[in-house]
Amino acid sequence: MFVFRLTGRIILVLISILVFVWGGFALWYQLPLGALATIGCLVIWTAIAFSVLWLEIKGRSLRALIVLIPVTVALFYWWNTITPSLTRIWSDDVAQTVTGTLNGNQVTLSNVRNFEWRSREDFTPRWEVRNYDLEDLASVDVFLSYWSNPAIAHTLVSFGFNDGQHVVFSAEIRKERHEEFSEIGGFFKEFELAMIAADERDIVRLRTNIRKEDVYRYRIRMAPEMRQALFLSYIDNANHLAQKANFYNTITANCTTVIFDMVRAITPDLPIDYRVVLSGYLPGYLYDLGAIDNQKPLEEVEKSASINQRAINADRDPDFSAKIRIEN
Repeated sequence: MFVFRLTGRIILVLISILVFVWGGFALWYQLPLGALATIGCLVIWTAIAFSVLWLEIKGRSLRALIVLIPVTVALFYWWNTITPSLTRIWSDDVAQTVTGTLNGNQVTLSNVRNFEWRSREDFTPRWEVRNYDLEDLASVDVFLSYWSNPAIAHTLVSFGFNDGQHVVFSAEIRKERHEEFSEIGGFFKEFELAMIAADERDIVRLRTNIRKEDVYRYRIRMAPEMRQALFLSYIDNANHLAQKANFYNTITANCTTVIFDMVRAITPDLPIDYRVVLSGYLPGYLYDLGAIDNQKPLEEVEKSASINQRAINADRDPDFSAKIRIEN
């Protein structure tokens, strides 16, 4: 009997720690208060946490539950009242999101981003309407952009057409003007999710030449009907996000999992893999599936996929897309 009581007490303590730690982060990222008021609320929250844990450690579990249960219910009730929005003061690079219409084989995309970037802060914004013929859809490339951690990369998908056009789709956080990206904040409803379509000279060059990130390009082996289905899936997803806001989530709704969900809707037997979440290792996953060149060792494929030097050399060249694809 003592063992069962001890086990139950340990489980209760662990649950309480989880609730109070999670709740502390939620309060920090979501309380609509100034910094001092938020810190004050966190001090009170911490005091409640220590009181509950002290009661549990002392074996007064019933008293602890009298405090823990209503506090937990109130926390999750408040959390569920936090909803995403389409109307905030957005950062300029995500001020618009792409939408698309289909008429036969003709696709019209509105709000295709084609900024002229001179630095992170100095740019000329341009949002364009572009037309594409699905019958001319010729290729799909995945770009992976690394900025710090080798396990994490931003994933972009580029569709190439026979006339030389390329359009890149990127599921991104929709930052407000005062916000900066935070992996932890991404767990706590800090950002909305946006679908951006952009010219490669904008969205790829921004990462290689302006932000100095390490960018790799992988040609995806995909049948023509699959390419078209994925392109249309992006349009459906973009139209949905333009009408109904969703939150970004660092694990469940990020730049790579959004793509995986769309591809899996087309190919239901696509296996789930940790490398979908740890997107920096995505090339190994694609390699194992045979979705990219797997006739050479993976290390060699990854090395040849680097485009940074070619992008720097091309810079503002109108043939940027062609020049980053020149084989070594």
